[in-house]
Amino acid sequence: MKHLILTILCAAALLFTNSLQAAAEVKTYQVTGPILEVTPTTVTVQKGDEKWQIARTKDTDVAGDLKVGSKATVTYQMIATSVQVKDAKGKKK
Repeated sequence: MKHLILTILCAAALLFTNSLQAAAEVKTYQVTGPILEVTPTTVTVQKGDEKWQIARTKDTDVAGDLKVGSKATVTYQMIATSVQVKDAKGKKK
């Protein structure tokens, strides 16, 4: 019985470690600049000549008063939501 419990605990620890490793592989980026627009689902920041519109949710951590004109640093991740693979042109099956 002790061996079974030890085996289960080891398996759980291994699964937990693997899930942490997978989460750590997602890179984090930042963009800083004045806020141009705020909506319930986005925040738009000016960086040089470019406008960066970043999606946000109700779970997005906001520290400070999120309003147009304020300078903000937005931390974000790029995560694929879908991938469609197509054959390269010129290749015959």
